Amino acid sequence: MANTELVADIRRALADHANPDKAEGMRAYMKSEMPYRGVQKPARRKLLNALLRAHPFDDKTSWQNTVFELWRNAEFREERYIALDIAGAPKCRPFRTLDTLPMFEEFVVTGAWWDYVDDIATHRLRELLEAYPGDMSGHMRSWSGDSDMWKRRSSIICQINRKDETDLDLLFDCIEPNLSHTDFFVRKGIGWALRSLAWTDLPTVENYVARNRNRMSALSAREALKNADKIRRAV
Repeated sequence: MANTELVADIRRALADHANPDKAEGMRAYMKSEMPYRGVQKPARRKLLNALLRAHPFDDKTSWQNTVFELWRNAEFREERYIALDIAGAPKCRPFRTLDTLPMFEEFVVTGAWWDYVDDIATHRLRELLEAYPGDMSGHMRSWSGDSDMWKRRSSIICQINRKDETDLDLLFDCIEPNLSHTDFFVRKGIGWALRSLAWTDLPTVENYVARNRNRMSALSAREALKNADKIRRAV
C-alpha cells in the first residue's frame, strides 16, 4: 500500500506553503485545468527532500503505490510534480526497473502536456533506455507510431542529452513515422532531438535535414539547425 503518512504530509505541506497570488499565474502559463497551490519548484524540492528523509521507502511496492496515489488522486498540479519527483528520486533508483515502464506510460498518456511528458521522457525513459537498451528500443519504436501523440513525442525526445551515446538508428526510426505529423509538439520534439544531437554530431544532423527537407516541417528543420552557426564557430 501507499505510504499514507508521507502522502498526507506532502498535501499538508503544499497547503501550508500555498501562494494564491502565484497559483493563478502558474495555472495560466501552463493552461492547466487542474488548479495550482502556487508552490514553485525550489520550495517543492526542499520540502520533499525533508519529507523523504522522514519517510523513507521500505520496498518498491510502497514507493510505486505512493507515486500512483499522488498522481491519480491529485487535486493540485504540484501533487503530480511531486509524484514525478518521488518516481525519480536518486534513493529510489533500484526500484526503477523495466517493469515500471507501464507506470511512466500511464503518466505520459494521462498527463498529456509538455511539463509532465518532457520530464518523464528525458529523465525516466532515458534512464530505462540506458539500463535496458534492447527492450526499451523496441518499446520506443512502438511508441513512435502510437495513436497517442504524447507517446510519439516521448519516443523522439527520450535520448535528449545522450550526446555521443545517442543511438542514431533508434532516433531516426522514431522520427521517421512522424516527419509529416501535423501536431506542434511532435514537430517541436523532432527539432529539439536533432538540435541536441547537433552539439556532438552536426554533420549528421545537417545531412539528415537536407535529405528529409521535403517531408520535414519548417519548424522541425529550423529548430534542428538553430545552433549550427554557433557550433561551427566553437570548433
